[in-house]
Amino acid sequence: MNDSGNDRNPRSQRDLAVHLDGITKRFPGVVANDDVDLRVERGSVHALLGENGAGKTTLMNVLYGLYEPTEGRVVVDGRERAFDRPRDAIDAGVGMIHQHFMLVDPMTVAENIAMGNEPRKWGGLAVDRDRIDREIADLCDRYGFDVDPSATIEELSVGAQQRVEILKALYRGADVLILDEPTAVLTPQEVEDLYGVLEELTEQGKTIIFITHKLGEAMHAADRITILRDGSSVGTVDPAGTTREDLAELMVGREVLLETGGEPVETGRPILEAENVVVEDDRGVELVSGIDLEVRAGEILGVAGVDGNGQSELIEAITGLQTPDAGRVSFDGTDVSAWSRRQRIEAGMAHIPEDRHEQGLVMPFDLVENAVLGSQRSPRFARGGRIDWAGVRDHAEDVIGTYDVRPPDADADAESFSGGNQQKFVVGRELERDPELVVATHPTRGVDIGSTEFIHERLLELRREGKAVLLVSSNLDEVRGLSDRLAVIYEGEFVDVTDPAAVTEEELGLLMAGEQPDDRSRERPASNPADGGER
Repeated sequence: MNDSGNDRNPRSQRDLAVHLDGITKRFPGVVANDDVDLRVERGSVHALLGENGAGKTTLMNVLYGLYEPTEGRVVVDGRERAFDRPRDAIDAGVGMIHQHFMLVDPMTVAENIAMGNEPRKWGGLAVDRDRIDREIADLCDRYGFDVDPSATIEELSVGAQQRVEILKALYRGADVLILDEPTAVLTPQEVEDLYGVLEELTEQGKTIIFITHKLGEAMHAADRITILRDGSSVGTVDPAGTTREDLAELMVGREVLLETGGEPVETGRPILEAENVVVEDDRGVELVSGIDLEVRAGEILGVAGVDGNGQSELIEAITGLQTPDAGRVSFDGTDVSAWSRRQRIEAGMAHIPEDRHEQGLVMPFDLVENAVLGSQRSPRFARGGRIDWAGVRDHAEDVIGTYDVRPPDADADAESFSGGNQQKFVVGRELERDPELVVATHPTRGVDIGSTEFIHERLLELRREGKAVLLVSSNLDEVRGLSDRLAVIYEGEFVDVTDPAAVTEEELGLLMAGEQPDDRSRERPASNPADGGER
């Protein structure tokens, strides 16, 4: 499975665009990279695969000049380099597209792309905007990008914003592009578009390195895959000569269960009910249009849909982050429509939020402080009106250990952890509240395969214990594999509910786009599609 040096793939005969030779990067008390060798062929797509905390981003930060290696050499385009800052890497033709885009929302595409590199005219007195527009148009034509230079960033979809980030790197002359978890925030359709972009870029001679923990993504898009585990390289493989199971075992160091699911169980009483829920924006436009749903004890109800079709607003109305404009939300038979988020937590409603930064964590707080968020008044953590910080610390350390948060440092600020480790901590905090209902929104977004397996099994365990789970996910494999019933949302309405085992991915894609498949053998419910029932 590992490369032997005699590979007949024509890409392996090309010269190297990047050679990271024996890279070691140490931080106080931590060896993030340990003698890593990475060889990336020119004009190829090279995936860097590994669990959260495996050292992938650190290694790429060395290549991009954010970190200086403790030991080892950085060779780009055949020349040994010493990058003191990202500007040095950019000048050498290395660009990086971060997971969280570095764009200014109110500014235009052109302004974001040219920022800091604006061509001047009239002896340097003014920015040559016409030249900027021409150069961006030329880049769009060359790489097949459909981007309007005059549009503001806030008007664009997430996929279009990512293309702007790529254009920004190309505008600065990048020949090597590093993409950090490039599909983490994309819809399935946008992921397919990204694959097309990568193919076009490599055909034009660009070299792509992308960081990922997703096996299917690496298998589909990469010419070579290098796997990191615990800061060390454990092999470089050809996707055509390996399997997802082999990759998972290399990543984690053990056999990994890639398929999840559980035997049907008899459901109990309704735990969550939403009746004719309507949510409007500030202009009075309905984002959620009269949705009904029911989740019973011992059941996982999945919600699938393209982001932006009302699922975020529906979840906010259910969890108390906003009050519905019409309708009611009931929890275990009690109308909680006007209850606060804290009241719902105390009643037994856990929430894994869509945005861990905005809704899940206080980024400058350490993990001990973040562990008690939402439970400051709980008898479990409060004594005589004061927080029992020793008890909170024990809880934080339990979550860190159980959910494999790396590094295992409860005193570190949340903002110092990778996105995947932040997610694992939020998931652990919420699932360990001993809830009756879990509202899980993209619970494994940005999380590695080993932790994904653990989180899936934990959700199924809660289901077996008779808890109710409402699962919203853009990962169709996840939502189909875990759900007992699957509701599809489009433009603020449930357009169908189905047995996830009886619907194909193609049928789901049509439903998510607001279309009805022609050859469906099952019947649509006559009304109230997300109502549950005994099975």
